[in-house]
Amino acid sequence: MVDVTAKPETHRVARATGSIRMSESTLAAVLAHTVQKGDVITVARVAGILAAKRTGELIPLCHPLRLTNIEVAITPDADLPGLRAEATAETVGKTGVEIEAITAIAVTLITVYDMVKGLDKSLVISDVRLEEKRGGRSGHWQRP
Repeated sequence: MVDVTAKPETHRVARATGSIRMSESTLAAVLAHTVQKGDVITVARVAGILAAKRTGELIPLCHPLRLTNIEVAITPDADLPGLRAEATAETVGKTGVEIEAITAIAVTLITVYDMVKGLDKSLVISDVRLEEKRGGRSGHWQRP
């Protein structure tokens, strides 16, 4: 781990996004709540939140953080077709929350995959990425 002992605590925010493509019929089943495993969007959202909270246990050299907020939003996109996910993580601390936001997205999308894989073998998770971060020494960064 990187030693952050001497760093000041600041308010830090990170936002990440990603998507999962699926067939139109699979997306229709997700939106109609007819997937056998249950409410895909709600379960995936909760999985993403839980994953963000456990990032320090999952990523070997990542500092365990006390998150002050984690939000995960999932929206359907007929143009994919599929779902888009966005996670925002916040803390007041000595290190950023980028990895927590990215972990939330990855686990959210993997959960969707797990829940609908019986309906669709063509699923593609893509574009998992950091969109924005604020706080700390490097200040504000936003994907151009």
